[in-house]
Amino acid sequence: MTVSDDAAVDLGKARSGEPLVELHGVQKWYGELHVLQDIELTVTKGEVVVVIGPSGSGKSTLCRTINRLETVDQGDIKVDGKPLPQEGKALAAHRADVGMVFQSFNLFAHKTILENVTLGPIKVRKTPKAEAEARARELLDRVGVGHQAAKYPAQLSGGQQQRVAIARALAMEPKVMLFDEPTSALDPEMIKEVLEVMVDLAERGMTMIVVTHEMGFARTAANRVVFMADGRIVESADPESFFTNPQSDRAKDFLGKILKH
Repeated sequence: MTVSDDAAVDLGKARSGEPLVELHGVQKWYGELHVLQDIELTVTKGEVVVVIGPSGSGKSTLCRTINRLETVDQGDIKVDGKPLPQEGKALAAHRADVGMVFQSFNLFAHKTILENVTLGPIKVRKTPKAEAEARARELLDRVGVGHQAAKYPAQLSGGQQQRVAIARALAMEPKVMLFDEPTSALDPEMIKEVLEVMVDLAERGMTMIVVTHEMGFARTAANRVVFMADGRIVESADPESFFTNPQSDRAKDFLGKILKH
């Protein structure tokens, strides 16, 4: 799976250089455990940033703080120039602007695929039902599961459910999409179909922050790779530089272990 040269050009055009997600001086503790340490990260509009690193390095926590599923102890986070809201309607509106796709698909088991995708736009965005359904069908077609709209999540494969979860996030027309290890619960043959949807999103200029173990995706779809270890951002570089010439011993060790297998 590769991104074509044309797609790479499109990715470049889509990036405006305007900051969309900004984290400054972010600190997070779980009791004695310092899980995020002095995080400085700016993601620009249209940029695809892939966050990699060993387990327990703080990647998922970093991702979840941007959606305020985790609070931070120090520092500040802004999305589109605005600080994260604390609670209530403002927080619901923020989460509508920041799409999130999890490791587990988190679909409502008692609702059809179509209902899962239309629920947010109807409830949060106050989109008329007919309009929400038309948009949902368009998105489900785009991720390759349009013919499954009337089914329930349990009737779909894991890969299909994850593609529905992506369509559901896109239905809210978010400014940025967060992916927290979206393929780690999937069988190998299902991983490719989900990654293809994500590559398509990248080609269309969606701003994305992706926590993943899929190095092929990092190499082909990312504008930038951020390497984390022990709660810190150790390195940040374009994929070619990072994979061919990592600067830190920690990154060299990590790549040495994973690229041999």
